[in-house]
Amino acid sequence: MSTVHTAAQQGYSRHADAYASGRPDYPGALQDWLRDALGLGPARTVADVGAGTGKFTPLLLATGANVVAVEPVEAMRARIAPHERLRVQAGTAEATGLGSGSLGAIVCAQAFHWFSSRATLDEFARVLKPGGRLGLVWNVRDESVDWVAKLTRIVAPYEGDAPRFWKQTWREAFPHPALGPAHETVFEHEHVGPPAQVIVDRFMSVSFIAALPADEQARVRAQIEALIASHPALRGREVLRFPYQTRAFWFARH
Repeated sequence: MSTVHTAAQQGYSRHADAYASGRPDYPGALQDWLRDALGLGPARTVADVGAGTGKFTPLLLATGANVVAVEPVEAMRARIAPHERLRVQAGTAEATGLGSGSLGAIVCAQAFHWFSSRATLDEFARVLKPGGRLGLVWNVRDESVDWVAKLTRIVAPYEGDAPRFWKQTWREAFPHPALGPAHETVFEHEHVGPPAQVIVDRFMSVSFIAALPADEQARVRAQIEALIASHPALRGREVLRFPYQTRAFWFARH
């Protein structure tokens, strides 16, 4: 099985609970996208690769499709809720353990930047049926909002070599001879809840923050809580609306 990045293995193993509570869900408009762009529906089989704690899996199940959740981190797999049309298995993007031509679609939600490579796309091409679809989805923070940008500045010094969507290095895996061009759709989205959930849990669950020693994590948490206590848009708020854009891409298997 392929190597999992240290920040993902350590951070997600230690803080799967914070990941599950702090990460935003996905906009309801994605249901139409899953049906129309990816062709999901009853009698179709889709793999949720890099499934994590299963944040995206309910959207896939709601299409009526059969779902295989593939996730290498045991602590994350353990959080995925069972369902009669869901199979959960250990595996990586480069070695899914799935049969050749067994899938109508693959979806990577908040994950592809961790394993974007020619080897991954070769594996996806192997397990997708001709005409199958690859979907890539990310919730991206709207940093045009000043307090969102300030939060990013708190955590950015700890990134190291951790892959990130915004670095755009995931695009270097394309083009691939078995896949057609990218088609992108952008959805506006919000994560609504108390600051402790939508800000503190969210940022403390970031892989490279969750992998830090406890004393450094405490320093990051203190900076985040100080911003919440002092910023006029955040101070004293019981409920916040954290702004995101959901970026969705699909590619057709030749």
